[in-house]
Amino acid sequence: MLHLKSPTDDSWLAQVDSNLEEVLIDHAHCEKKAAGTALNLIFHYVEDRELCQEMTEIVNEELEHFHMVLDLLERRGIRFRRLKPSQYGSRLHALVRKSEPERAVDRLLVAGLIEARSCERFQALAEHVSDPELATFYRSLFESEARHHATYTRLAKHFAAEDVVETRLAELYEAEAAIMAEREQFPRMHS
Repeated sequence: MLHLKSPTDDSWLAQVDSNLEEVLIDHAHCEKKAAGTALNLIFHYVEDRELCQEMTEIVNEELEHFHMVLDLLERRGIRFRRLKPSQYGSRLHALVRKSEPERAVDRLLVAGLIEARSCERFQALAEHVSDPELATFYRSLFESEARHHATYTRLAKHFAAEDVVETRLAELYEAEAAIMAEREQFPRMHS
């Protein structure tokens, strides 16, 4: 379903173990950014009624997740604050082509790819963490992230033929794997 070219490795999980607070804070930022991405797509592709409807649902769900992470942080006595973000998202967004309809296809596929990686990371975290609350929390997010990935991929087909979308998605999967192979210094959801 996710078709990621590189699975999360143990070095990332070790990074999480020694920096869980930062990963949780970054997770809140990721949910906020995901809501912003979906809202931005509504503004840019307002003529596509189905896209707008689907993005509205994703915005609401991502904001709900944002609040869930904020509540989790509060229960743990962790102050939500700014963090230097990983370069993962910006590097993927740099791959978006500039002219339409290719731009729409790429924006949707990149958003879907980020959701796929989040989904994969949530599953890895649920299986790895020893804290039952966190394991349950991450398992609860898996399904919605997988659904978001599928939605973004399906909506990209509003702007190009299925074979064109699938070819571009395969290219982006390869690029995403290369980005993931370059480990980042800071512990983040997508580092």
